[in-house]
Amino acid sequence: MHDIDVRVHRSEENLPREEQLAWQMAEVAADPVGLEPAVQEMIQNRIIDNASVAIASLSRGPIVAARAQALSHPVSRGGVGATLFGTSERTSPEWAAWANGVAVRELDFHDTFLAAEYSHPGDNIPPILAVAEHTGASGADLLRGIATGYELQVDLARTISLHAHKIDHVAHLGPSAAAGIGTLLGLGTETIFQAIGQSLHTTTATRQSRKGEISTWKAHAPAFAGKMAVEAADRAMRGQTSPVPIYEGEDGVIAWLLDGPDARYAVSLPAPGEAKRAILDTFTKEHSAEYQAQAWIDLARRLHETHPESADPEQVEAILIRTSHHTHFVIGSGANDPQKYDPSASRETLDHSIPFIFAVALQDGDWHHVDSYAPERAGRPDTVALWRKVTTTEDPEWTRRYHSLDLAEKAFGGAVEITMKDGRVIRDEIAVADAHPQGARPFAREQYVRKFRSLTADLVEDAEADRFLQAVDDLPEIPAGQLGRLAIRAADGVMDPWAGPSGLF
Repeated sequence: MHDIDVRVHRSEENLPREEQLAWQMAEVAADPVGLEPAVQEMIQNRIIDNASVAIASLSRGPIVAARAQALSHPVSRGGVGATLFGTSERTSPEWAAWANGVAVRELDFHDTFLAAEYSHPGDNIPPILAVAEHTGASGADLLRGIATGYELQVDLARTISLHAHKIDHVAHLGPSAAAGIGTLLGLGTETIFQAIGQSLHTTTATRQSRKGEISTWKAHAPAFAGKMAVEAADRAMRGQTSPVPIYEGEDGVIAWLLDGPDARYAVSLPAPGEAKRAILDTFTKEHSAEYQAQAWIDLARRLHETHPESADPEQVEAILIRTSHHTHFVIGSGANDPQKYDPSASRETLDHSIPFIFAVALQDGDWHHVDSYAPERAGRPDTVALWRKVTTTEDPEWTRRYHSLDLAEKAFGGAVEITMKDGRVIRDEIAVADAHPQGARPFAREQYVRKFRSLTADLVEDAEADRFLQAVDDLPEIPAGQLGRLAIRAADGVMDPWAGPSGLF
């Protein structure tokens, strides 16, 4: 890896393109370096993971609406189109990226990377796969494109914080997905550079989508970034240009949306000929909840077994969670969002409430992507009573570990103190989720397949599930024009792809 010195430049400084971050990202994308076996296998795992959560969400409102929008648009003239999850229907690649992106994101149940910024790098897969299928690319082409998408989103997230300035994390996704499409198609550095700039320019938005009463747009935001990446690549291929320099300009993203005119970042990117390995630093979810909740669900499950009395609000005085800055201020009581304690709040809001999640997991000793969020579960009187005893506080040591660059030390959990009414204090802690690479039960192919089988049971015929998993295994050898084999069809009667709310299209 080599560091890129990124700062704001006045217009008269005339920063050469070759020294701009977007150009150097484009050079990474254009580098024809091969994939390491571990990277290839992890990409295959994440394709399985995306399919798992997408199929499980096929009947949810945001997916039904996004699918209806997509199916209102025919296959575009430049290729064969791309298939929508759960169906045999195809549409143009930007609309497939949209509908499939919403399906992947809806349950908040796929992979994650957390550093200076937060990200779900699996969001790169729907737009890159849609373009790959549409254009008749090969499996090897797809794998290389996805590796670029992961690499660049993770590299940006390591260094450049968006949330500190209330900018949504998908501002790193648009550029990474555009770059991944560039790798997939074998585009030149200039074209990829323009696509990166356009996709960044069109995908910066505020984090209000993740504050207060969280709406259905939370699932749409990364899908929108993926759709913009496809369109940006198309415009760049037609010779259209983007704002330059997009990051470093005096009226650019850094100067006005991020750390300001005096900002300076050292962004590390792979050197020429260096393998793209960033996907190996990412991790998926065992539970359908915001990533910082993963470890807390596992700790609550443990306490359910070792201290069942801690789940009884009649015996509990208070529950204090000591954790990182992010967990406290984004999904904890430090957010000052009353909705995080509201039994009638939306699923999207409860998914971002650690007091709710910890209380339910403590009482149930388990977590389910549907049942744990059901209105009757959230509104159960004993749950509400326990839930409102849970508060969070920032602990400097857990914040330090959260930001540590040492992956063996990096932590996303914390410590809990449960004060009982009889005066006893139950203490326990957890650093990372059980499924994390450093956790008690790290996810490997076996766990990804088990998650897939669990989430798609009764939604996909066994033979179709077997066929899809075999296609993923065969991906490196899938020839050009046959990526439709990665499409997975729901069982008859599970859904009507053409049933959806009416709109403009």
